[in-house]
Amino acid sequence: MSITMPTQQPDAGEPLFRWDWVGNHLDDVLRRTLEHLELTVIAVSVGLVISLALGLLAVRYRWTATPIGWVSGALYAIPSLAFFGLLIPFTGFSIATAEIALIAYTLSTLVRNVIAGLDGVPPAARAAADALGYTPTQRFLRVDLPLAVPTIVAGLRIATVTTIGLVTVASAVGFGGYGAFITDGLNRDFPTPLVLGSVLSLMLAVAADAMFSVLQRYLAPWNRVDRGRSASPGLTGELADGAVAANSGTDQSRA
Repeated sequence: MSITMPTQQPDAGEPLFRWDWVGNHLDDVLRRTLEHLELTVIAVSVGLVISLALGLLAVRYRWTATPIGWVSGALYAIPSLAFFGLLIPFTGFSIATAEIALIAYTLSTLVRNVIAGLDGVPPAARAAADALGYTPTQRFLRVDLPLAVPTIVAGLRIATVTTIGLVTVASAVGFGGYGAFITDGLNRDFPTPLVLGSVLSLMLAVAADAMFSVLQRYLAPWNRVDRGRSASPGLTGELADGAVAANSGTDQSRA
């Protein structure tokens, strides 16, 4: 979908926003809303899965952290339209072109936060889990990951809001959600769809930011403990028992 810059000034008698046009295109608004949400959710979800794998790899094998950071940072530095242009010869004007670029843009933020979250797990919690006989997989799922969740969610918050904005640029390959309205308004020198697409994108980004803000506070282990609840069912009590066992073992070995 091409964008042509208007050559004429808007008609002075044309209102900036026409509600009657919006009323006649409610089906298009719904369709573009679902498309915008679909592109965003797929990109952030796939990006999170990839980032969890890369983050775990970087924490376990420290020498991989630097190259992983370089690659994710380099992908984020590519201008969006240039990224789409590089992909089109291979994937065409398809949803794959849009999603590959959008997923790549999430990695820089998500990988960094996954690594920071896993690095922030207290060594005492891991020692207690080991004392309880947890396998590495059990320790990751029941200790490391729950304690890292607040930091990971903070990264998801940034990545989601950023992706919502970038989806509008995907209108260049025919899959842009609200960006299709913006492109239509620019091509026809018609302000109503331009304003509509911009406002809806802004509202969606604000709603997503608010949702993750609430989720981030709810999932913070220290907040939940203050309310008398543990970060994961049975986790606090088990880790406390494990910590006692670990300390007992340490005292006996010193004796």
